[in-house]
Amino acid sequence: MPRDYRPARSIRVLLAEDQGMMRGALALLLGMEADIEVVAQVGAGDKIVDTALIHRPDVALLDIELPGKSGLDAAAELRDQVPDCRVLILTTFGRPGYLRRAMEAGAAGFLVKDGPVEELASSIRRVLTGETVIDSALAAAALSAGPNPLTSRECDVLSASADGATAADIASALHLSESTVRNYLSSAIGKTGTRNRTEALREARHQGWL
Repeated sequence: MPRDYRPARSIRVLLAEDQGMMRGALALLLGMEADIEVVAQVGAGDKIVDTALIHRPDVALLDIELPGKSGLDAAAELRDQVPDCRVLILTTFGRPGYLRRAMEAGAAGFLVKDGPVEELASSIRRVLTGETVIDSALAAAALSAGPNPLTSRECDVLSASADGATAADIASALHLSESTVRNYLSSAIGKTGTRNRTEALREARHQGWL
């Protein structure tokens, strides 16, 4: 297919990436594909769903770590509000926990950013046909890592413990008692095999559980 040929019905792509230079480069490279059109670009996660409702993309290409809302949370919302849009996660952080969360959120694919643009374009086409596309190395790592051992409440408490928050701060934010917060933190520390909540938070983030 000639590069300057564009079919009557191109694949409409929404691109969510917080780094402007990366976002622009991806849009330019994907726009060179004859059958792909980047119809919208956003730099924050809380703009993804509203933009998708306006532009009705066929595929949403989402980074994970975005301001406002993570790409994983946005993927779950897209599944409910724009069900015809397939979600492809593209991230720098190939963490097993992120892959599991992406699949649970309804994503159709998960790729890391160091791959060639030809592979990305091919993946966009494949998810649109109903395939699930996952980076092979990451898939193997996810299988060996096992599921997230933390409960949703333990994840909430760990996340709220960032930036030096006290047990009282966390209890107030999550509407829990301080003793309950301490119990959740103690359980999370034990499950992550760490010595304190700071290390537990770091390990949970490293694994992609948060």
